[in-house]
Amino acid sequence: MDNTMPILLVPGLICSPRIFAPVIPALWRCWPVTVANHVRDDNMGAIARRILAEAPPRFALAGHSMGGYVAFEIMRQAPERVAKLALMSTQARADTPEATARRRGMIERAKSGQYRSVVDELFPGFVHPSRQGDAGLRRIVDDMSEDVGAEAFIRQQNAVLSRPDSRPSMAWIKCPTLVLTSDTDNTVPNSLSDEMANGIPGAKLVVLANCGHLPQLEQPQACADALVEWLRN
Repeated sequence: MDNTMPILLVPGLICSPRIFAPVIPALWRCWPVTVANHVRDDNMGAIARRILAEAPPRFALAGHSMGGYVAFEIMRQAPERVAKLALMSTQARADTPEATARRRGMIERAKSGQYRSVVDELFPGFVHPSRQGDAGLRRIVDDMSEDVGAEAFIRQQNAVLSRPDSRPSMAWIKCPTLVLTSDTDNTVPNSLSDEMANGIPGAKLVVLANCGHLPQLEQPQACADALVEWLRN
C-alpha cells in the first residue's frame, strides 16, 4: 500500500483516542494516522457525514465496536473514498429488542447521574475473563469514559440505537477488508464476525487469542501486526 495513504481510526462506545494508543506507533511508522471524533452527533448518518467532511479525500478506514457501525455508514455514504476497510470487534446487525431495552436503560441512568455505574456495568463485558481484575486496563477504560462524558455517551447510544441493519450492504463492499475479532469477545459474539467475513467479498478473518472486546489494549502487538498486514497487502 502507498505509504502516503491516510488511515482513519474510529473508536468504539465510550472509547476515546486512547483505545488506539498502543497500536498507533506501528501504523504511524508507515502511514499518516487520524483518529475520528464520533461524540458530537446523536445519529449514525450525521456522525458519518461529519467524519467524512473532516477526512482526507481517500483513506483506509478501521472501526472498532461502535466505530464499526460508523464505518458501515461511511461505506454507504461514500464507498469510493475508502481504499481499505477494517472491522474490529463489531457486527453488521442492528440491535435485538433485548439490546435496545438495555441501551435505553443505560441512557436513562446516565441522564439521572449514574454514568459511572453504567461504565462499571460495561467493563466486565469488555475484557477477557482473565483480565477482570487488571487495574491498568480498568484505569484506561475509566479514563476513556471520562474523556467521552455522560452527555456524549447518551448521544452515542442514541446513534447506535438508530443504526440500520448493515447485512444487506455487505455484498456491495469491494475494497480489501479485514474482520478482526478475539476468541473471547463477550460483547460481540464470534459468530457475528464470521457472518461479516462470509458476507463481504474477499474479506479476511483474524481471531486473536486470549483477548476480549478491546484487542488494541489487551493484545496490542497481535492487533498491530494484523492491522499492518492489512494495510501492506
